[in-house]
Amino acid sequence: MGTVIGARWRGRNVLRSLPVTSNRPPTEAQLEQRLRFKTAVRFLNPIKSVVSVYFGQAQGDKSPYNLATSYYIKEVVVPDGMDDFVIDYPKVLISKGDLQSLANPTATPAAGEEITLAWEDNSGQGKAEATDTLLAIGCVEALNQAVIFNNGVQRDATTETLQFPAYMAGMEIQLYATFITADAKEAATSVYLGAVTLI
Repeated sequence: MGTVIGARWRGRNVLRSLPVTSNRPPTEAQLEQRLRFKTAVRFLNPIKSVVSVYFGQAQGDKSPYNLATSYYIKEVVVPDGMDDFVIDYPKVLISKGDLQSLANPTATPAAGEEITLAWEDNSGQGKAEATDTLLAIGCVEALNQAVIFNNGVQRDATTETLQFPAYMAGMEIQLYATFITADAKEAATSVYLGAVTLI
């Protein structure tokens, strides 16, 4: 309305003045923050459907996706030594929660663009149930793509074969996995299974 705009601040609807365009060049800190944000969002976009649901619980006006973005900017995005930023893959999380995660997981490539994922059945530990289901994601940052596996495989199955598209043959996959409850309301904090090259 005119020179004011509606917004939401700390859980309240407020009116505030429209932002004034500044002619001042951005500071080094501002440029760095923009690059960090760009790098984080680029990696998060292909897995947004997962982190938007399973990256912890909403905190006030901050959604799980907002929390994930903040975490990535602060912890996952790191300088590459050449005035740019990259993703620190071992620090990536696709989910956060109190459920027991995968116990002693392994990821082994197999012919035909497959990865065999195995783990130990830790049902009964903490909140872990045999009926918790596996959620795995293979990220290919070079393509800005992710393959999401949520096929209902239960914790007590202890193995799952992940089938990737044929065009990804020979590519390096950053692999992550977690468990979610049968009602899909809770998740474990995900684990990084390393970089796996498809064969």
